[in-house]
Amino acid sequence: MSEPFIRCTDLSFAWPDGTPVFRDLSFSIGRGRTGLVAPNGAGKTTLLRLVAGELQPAAGAVSVGDSIGYLPQDLPFTGELSVADVLGIAPVLDALRSLAAGNTGETVYAAIGDEWDIEERTRAQLDRLGLGDVAFDRRLHTFSGGEVVSLGLAAQLLKRPDVLLLDEPTNNLDLDARRKLYAALDDWNGCLLLVSHDRALLDRMECIAELHRGELRLYGGNFSAYEEAVRAEQEAAERNLRNAAQQLKREKREMQHVRERTERRNNNAARNIGSAGLPKIVAGNRKRSAQESSGRSDGIHSARVSDARGHLDKAARAVRDDDTLVLDLPATHVPSGRMVFVGEGMQVCHGGRALFADGGIDLAIRGPERIALTGPNGAGKTTLLRLISGALAPATGEVKRADGRIAMLSQRLDLLDPRHTVAESLAAAAPGMPSVERMNLLARFLFRGDRMHLLVRALSGGERLRATLACILHAEPAPRLLLLDEPTNNLDLASVSQLESALSAFEGALVVVSHDQRFLERIGVERWLRLSGGELS
Repeated sequence: MSEPFIRCTDLSFAWPDGTPVFRDLSFSIGRGRTGLVAPNGAGKTTLLRLVAGELQPAAGAVSVGDSIGYLPQDLPFTGELSVADVLGIAPVLDALRSLAAGNTGETVYAAIGDEWDIEERTRAQLDRLGLGDVAFDRRLHTFSGGEVVSLGLAAQLLKRPDVLLLDEPTNNLDLDARRKLYAALDDWNGCLLLVSHDRALLDRMECIAELHRGELRLYGGNFSAYEEAVRAEQEAAERNLRNAAQQLKREKREMQHVRERTERRNNNAARNIGSAGLPKIVAGNRKRSAQESSGRSDGIHSARVSDARGHLDKAARAVRDDDTLVLDLPATHVPSGRMVFVGEGMQVCHGGRALFADGGIDLAIRGPERIALTGPNGAGKTTLLRLISGALAPATGEVKRADGRIAMLSQRLDLLDPRHTVAESLAAAAPGMPSVERMNLLARFLFRGDRMHLLVRALSGGERLRATLACILHAEPAPRLLLLDEPTNNLDLASVSQLESALSAFEGALVVVSHDQRFLERIGVERWLRLSGGELS
């Protein structure tokens, strides 16, 4: 295998409508595990597709190792494909079976090539990803979305490529499947470039590549080290900005003082010349000399002010935008120990079959406790949230809810009417709030100026999250119980951080379905429940 690498030189790319994505982008990535991070819309997936050869650059060049594996975010598989088809081993397996049946033709040996151990190698790879018992002839439509992703990853690993590109590989994976994927990638010794919002996965990387303002910068270490490096850079940039602003202020003040002194001196000199009775030619020469000296001094100080202003502009560009949400939500407060929800013997039936174990499930939620609801995909976690919210009535069992509003934030972020603006959405949620207060509130959610009048359908994923949070958390009445279903799916890292800030200010009870361990830890989850096999424990 050749030395694995990715090299982009003066890479430029724009969409057919002329919208630029990259311009003169150059970087090189060698052996090791590299995580690619940037806000949604910055071009992470586009860059992977350019490296994979799915897109062609408008200018510049892309070079990679001899072989490449690419797992896109949207897998190009149809439901009728077999496991062997997805893994790319069907022709070899057919040839091995044909050989075992006595066919020794050249085409059979050509199809097998060096892959005599393909079945054993494939079984070992599938086993590492939790799919060791899967039949090769099983059809794809019988698998969950997470299992299909694991099969797609297995197919790329079996190729043993020099360069491996992965786009959000942990999307749709439950916690157990994520851990198996982490372990599989820990052993990768080629060149890995991975796009992910999964901070636990990014913390297993050896390098972080950040797309920022049209440039790609490499940071040694994992995601936590990257965050610390960016934090230190920001502190230095903010100090430089303060110093540059003070220097500009000093230079302006000094220039003003010099001008005032020069004007006083010139006025005094003019009076002295007039009273001295000097010849006109001598008086004119002295006046002209004074004006030239004044002009030179003013030019020097103007240049200093211009330089200071340039330093200030440069320092300001180095400071990143502050996208932090700072909120205060006292109306959501729930006293400690107060019962918020009680469900006893709750059962749901689909197609005549009970979803939960015999006797149903019991759940009590008290006070401002924060609950993480975990479990494998398909266990019924979303169904349980719908039971708690009242969107679904149990087939059997009893449910009691305390006074106060229950709000649910789905992963689709479809609560708001897409035809309304952000400001109109908040006005509908909180009609009693004065308009000036609503404007100030939207500014705290980073909708400033004209941005508060954007239509909901025109918002990015992060903007839609912030708009939805503003309307949910400040609705009348304020929610006392908040339910969240995979809230970090499809959010970039900045949006996840904003969600964490908002939830840190929430003073009510919280039930969160998530496979993101870091997110659950940061929002202060104190009670962990697992739904598996129809039982809640």
